Amino acid sequence: MKLDIVNLDNKNVGSIELADSVFAAEVRTDVLDRVVNWQLANRRAGTHKTKTIAEVSGTTKKPYKQKGTGNARQGSLRATQFRGGGIVFGPVVRSHEQDLPKKIRQLGMCCALSAKAKEGKLVVVDDLKLAQIKTKDLVSKMKKMGLESTLFIGGAELDKNFCLSANNIYDVDVLPAQGANVYDILRRDTLVLTKEAVEKLEARLK
Repeated sequence: MKLDIVNLDNKNVGSIELADSVFAAEVRTDVLDRVVNWQLANRRAGTHKTKTIAEVSGTTKKPYKQKGTGNARQGSLRATQFRGGGIVFGPVVRSHEQDLPKKIRQLGMCCALSAKAKEGKLVVVDDLKLAQIKTKDLVSKMKKMGLESTLFIGGAELDKNFCLSANNIYDVDVLPAQGANVYDILRRDTLVLTKEAVEKLEARLK
């Protein structure tokens, strides 16, 4: 699969041959669904917690005598039916992590990259570098390229000027090649890769 390489001024500066096994694989939505669910589950903190009757602060005294009041019998004001009482079957601190085979994770990445290539929303650039930290300059360059909701993936090290310029742009993310993941690729409309990022992704997924 052959694709043109452009620069940030949207001028053609060459072409690149993309590996079909990585960028032209069958797009399986079931695999993408599994990988995205796995990512989002592993991201959860799991620190949600409610207090049980044993943990609620309060007296242990019986509210009133068992019989003769005309009310339902009660043993504690910390019981679940009272305001400020304990919670039954509430969330507890736990891990939400899931296991997913490495082959499925790799297949998910191939499916995500192939989906962008199939939709014509994959762009390869020579590099992601700016002469100065200027958000306005990056916005104008993105307009020239017809980019809005975009994920930029660079090489092992990102250009500081580019990252800081992209920080305040809505719907724009910048990641190094080693941080590329299925969820971030799918949540943005266009995927922009550098030549170095393509090489690293192919080496990682072949």
